[in-house]
Amino acid sequence: MPLGAQLKRLGKHSAIYGLGGLVQRILAVLLLPVYTRYLSPSDYGSVETLIALTTVLVITLRLGITSAFFRFYFDSPEPEQRRLVLRTSFWFTMAMSTAGLLAGLLLAGEISTLLFGSADDAELVMAAFVGLWAQMNYEQLTSLFRVEERSVAFVTASLANIALTIGATLILVVALDKGPVGVIVGNFTGTLLVYAALVGYRREQLGLQLDGGLLREMNRFGLPLVPTALFLWATNFSDRFFLVKLADTEEVGLYSVGVRIASAMALLLTAFRTAWPAFAYSIEDDREARRTYAFVLTYLVLIASWVATGLALLSPWLVDWIAAPAFEESSRVVGPLSFAVVAFAGYVVVAIGVGRARRTQFNWVVTGAAAAVNVVLNLVLIPPYGMMGAAVATIVAYATMFVGMAWWAQRIYPVPYQWRRVVTAALVGVALVVAGKLLDANLAVALALSLAYPLVLALFGFYLPAERRAIGARLVVRKTGIP
Repeated sequence: MPLGAQLKRLGKHSAIYGLGGLVQRILAVLLLPVYTRYLSPSDYGSVETLIALTTVLVITLRLGITSAFFRFYFDSPEPEQRRLVLRTSFWFTMAMSTAGLLAGLLLAGEISTLLFGSADDAELVMAAFVGLWAQMNYEQLTSLFRVEERSVAFVTASLANIALTIGATLILVVALDKGPVGVIVGNFTGTLLVYAALVGYRREQLGLQLDGGLLREMNRFGLPLVPTALFLWATNFSDRFFLVKLADTEEVGLYSVGVRIASAMALLLTAFRTAWPAFAYSIEDDREARRTYAFVLTYLVLIASWVATGLALLSPWLVDWIAAPAFEESSRVVGPLSFAVVAFAGYVVVAIGVGRARRTQFNWVVTGAAAAVNVVLNLVLIPPYGMMGAAVATIVAYATMFVGMAWWAQRIYPVPYQWRRVVTAALVGVALVVAGKLLDANLAVALALSLAYPLVLALFGFYLPAERRAIGARLVVRKTGIP
């Protein structure tokens, strides 16, 4: 398949996944008034604590089987072999999630005491572990839509889940006044209902079959990714804990608003990450795969850097529009945090070579090194610089992760990445942000600098001749209306 068609296919599925993610984020924001009106801060804190716990447990209990599913599904085009991969993944996930559920139900009192100081919230813990079971099994089954590249079906299932979740949450929390238990039960009700429907829809593919040899191979591939995911989680969230201990809660509040604005980058990256594994592994020819991966890295860094540039330059006004004046200082961390996501985007692309070569054993070393860098820099930089120290620690950690994974992946699966163009795309964005800050740019100038990003790239010779011709042709069509 021509490169242009490959990239168009990836872009289409990413856009569809992004639409579903956007709707989900909007609806999540709309539920906040419900939570804050019907739950006390303590209740809401309990819910968030259990969500954080189950997130870590899901990563651990999966043992990397979801990542292995994407890799092994494309090993053979034969329907029988792909069905065997599906069934093995499905029943392994069912077994592990059920073991987690039983442990949570039996130890609910002890877990409640450990987290909250008493066994009074045991019922809330039980509900959270039912949610864990539902989430693990639902996500494993909807992964089948992703390997089939049926992005519309995936988003349809997601939106149905969201709609049912909102309806159940409103009934339980508002109408029945069930408090934090209502929030957690409402959150997994939609997931369970859609999961049940999907099991019925997939019933012909989900026979009682589990291949022990295949499972061992999949676990050999997926197990090293468990500490990788845990280190990523630590890199993402540890800065808040360091700020609480080394600064104060006000600094955490300011930093959290900056994180929220920079998370606009996460919508772009989440859409890409949802489409990327199935797309990347579906390219059978290694030569075509290497060429495609190279261009994907360049274009993803280009798009991510442009978005990061805009967020960094416009951050003072974005904070002013969505937050109270007391949060004005939050804008200072938006730039570093946004460009940290650019580095993470690069990591996501280059790591696929390791997966394609089935050499995931070293991944945890790379993410572990990045987590260690993050911890050390937080300890060193937060006391004198507060939230800016945390932001710098984050961007350095993700840059370390990107460079480390690029080095390792190139050793075992060399790809002709366009490093000059990748670096140019990132540095031009950083230079425009620095220029805007030094000029103390007003809104008009900040917006102009953001829009100038692709033009400045041209001045540095970023575009290939074929890209310049394609851009010129599009401009002519827009100007004349003649295709």
